[in-house]
Amino acid sequence: MPTRTLKDRIQDDIKQAMRERAADRLLALRGLMAAVKQREVDDRTTLDDAGVVALIDKLVKQRRDSIAAFRQGGRDDLVAKEEAEATLLQAYLPERLSAEVLAAEVAALLAELGAAGPSDMGRAMAAAKARFAGRAEMGAVSAAVKAALARSTPQ
Repeated sequence: MPTRTLKDRIQDDIKQAMRERAADRLLALRGLMAAVKQREVDDRTTLDDAGVVALIDKLVKQRRDSIAAFRQGGRDDLVAKEEAEATLLQAYLPERLSAEVLAAEVAALLAELGAAGPSDMGRAMAAAKARFAGRAEMGAVSAAVKAALARSTPQ
């Protein structure tokens, strides 16, 4: 039996939301599938699970930005809607790495790459982006890489 993809799981959840008549959840899931299909059309490719996770991560970040803007504008009704969608989308992301685990994995990655200083930041971030997609915020990854490279720089 072939393994089920993340897109299959989302499609099954759409069907379940339809059966349960959960309009808000159904709308959010259909929006997610529309974003996946749009990315596939734009890139002329089929997204694998890693691509879907990266897209969901981006959508969650957009929701967080919207929440901040709506809070500032006093739109509590829209804040609640965006928070509900962000929570629903996060259920499809792998568990986030803690700061300690992230630091340890970044150190291991830098050792694998042989990265030794700030000049290796671009190469390290390219590898880190692939390895930590969906498992950690890229801002936190960047900070951890930068800190690890600063520590490894010969004084």
